[in-house]
Amino acid sequence: MPGFLSKLLRVLRERRGNDMPFMCRHLLSERGEASQTALAEEIINAYRAMNAGQRPQFFEMLSHDFAPDQTTLLRAVSDYQHSPGPSTLAALSAAVESPRQELFRRINTAPRGTETLIALREHLSTSKNSGDFAVIDFDLKHLFRSWFNRGFLHLERISWQTSALILEKLIGYESVHEINGWPDLRRRLEEDRRCFAFFHPALVEDPIIFVEVALSKGLTGDLEPLLDIQAPVLASETADTAIFYSINNCLRGLRGVPFGNFLIKQVVSELANELPNIQVYSTLSPLPQFSRALRDQRNEDGFTHYRISRLLADDSRNLTQAARRRDPVEALLQLLEEPLAHRNVLAKPLERLALAYLTQVREGGKLYDPVATFHLSNGARLERINSFGNLRSYGLKASFGVTANYRYLPAELEENHERFVRGEIQVANGLVSDHKAVAQAWQVSR
Repeated sequence: MPGFLSKLLRVLRERRGNDMPFMCRHLLSERGEASQTALAEEIINAYRAMNAGQRPQFFEMLSHDFAPDQTTLLRAVSDYQHSPGPSTLAALSAAVESPRQELFRRINTAPRGTETLIALREHLSTSKNSGDFAVIDFDLKHLFRSWFNRGFLHLERISWQTSALILEKLIGYESVHEINGWPDLRRRLEEDRRCFAFFHPALVEDPIIFVEVALSKGLTGDLEPLLDIQAPVLASETADTAIFYSINNCLRGLRGVPFGNFLIKQVVSELANELPNIQVYSTLSPLPQFSRALRDQRNEDGFTHYRISRLLADDSRNLTQAARRRDPVEALLQLLEEPLAHRNVLAKPLERLALAYLTQVREGGKLYDPVATFHLSNGARLERINSFGNLRSYGLKASFGVTANYRYLPAELEENHERFVRGEIQVANGLVSDHKAVAQAWQVSR
């Protein structure tokens, strides 16, 4: 190692515990590739040694000390306004970009650089003052969208022969339907199941996102047969339906970076090539915020008391009699305290309310339900709503047990996506009548 670099690193190691600004400025000023990588490693080691109480000070430094220079930026704006052209535009673009982005690029050249930056963004989101560090999050998200674009990701099928390290991580990352140990995982990797994951070259032992698929005869809205480890294994060549029942983004630091649409479309292509007998590609999806949305009647774009009353009009008598309450909305909410005890009375109203939730309820101008937004924006259509499709405790808590099927028809994906962008939601023929009734009931509010 050259004498200058050796001396510099010795100084950095002495100072890194309390002088991250010193190291970060040096990293930006270094020109030699070896020096940059060595300095980046020191910064990574220093950051990884920080605890939750120490990180906010580092974030504060990144926010202020590595922001764009306002004088340079205003001059570049003025120059472009007076003489718009390629050279002034390039100067303006350079002035707008914060030095943080170049700092992050250089940190990324060192071993574990990508991993550390992903962890840094996750730490930002959990910081008490996360709103004060939005500019850092913006820069990292901007860089991650480039570093993790589809061209750098490769798809792998996960099987029981996949390394134990990756299989163990799948168990930890599964956040939709918990994997209860190795026997549960093994059943999810049998002949009538498929699991696919995207990997990135910088994170070879960490899946970025993965999807679990059940092969079946016909479409189901019932989750339990898909998760039952004692369920008989179906010969894959006899299946005609592929059901995507769990999609998991693994790394919180990559939230907001789109992967899922590419993953589903590529998995559909993989399955079509492997199993030409598959005719239906669908999901069995949760409604993760249905319960919360129904109980929160303060959202003007959501479930108001009056809207719920209109949606329950056909079932109000059954509800009020079962609950012995005069008001159907109050009756509904009372019965929902123990939904399984009132399945026959609640099944139809829940399906209609869920349809309203998935197609009408909004927050900030966007659909309230993130799962619906994901699938509908990718060109799927809402195929079916299933009352009491998930009787597990978390399903009953989040959605009173309701599940939904979204169907992917390759020939319709592009058109459905374009319609969704224009504000139209595509539903299957069996839902058209109810969809119109729900939309009509929703329009009148007070």
